[in-house]
Amino acid sequence: MASFEEIDQARRLLGLGEAATLEEIRQAYRRMASLHHPDKCPEEEKTKCEELMKRLNEAYKLLLDFCNQYRYSFDEESVRRTYPFDEYLERFYQGWFEGI
Repeated sequence: MASFEEIDQARRLLGLGEAATLEEIRQAYRRMASLHHPDKCPEEEKTKCEELMKRLNEAYKLLLDFCNQYRYSFDEESVRRTYPFDEYLERFYQGWFEGI
């Protein structure tokens, strides 16, 4: 299991904030990989790009492993925290026809 410091370094390397979805992780990896791929680097920077790509690949794998092992909570409070908009809609619709 990776430490917090390793996971934090991985997310920073990919340019992610403190919270990200799997899709945002994938997009960040693809963006960084396209910018630093050794085939796109100038010849004089190839070694630097190869090393950075290795680090990007390791960071991506570490974050995906962490996400795959993460335990999700499906209790009502967690769901409402994730989808607060649904609660507002429910309140709106419940009060919509009152007083008519």
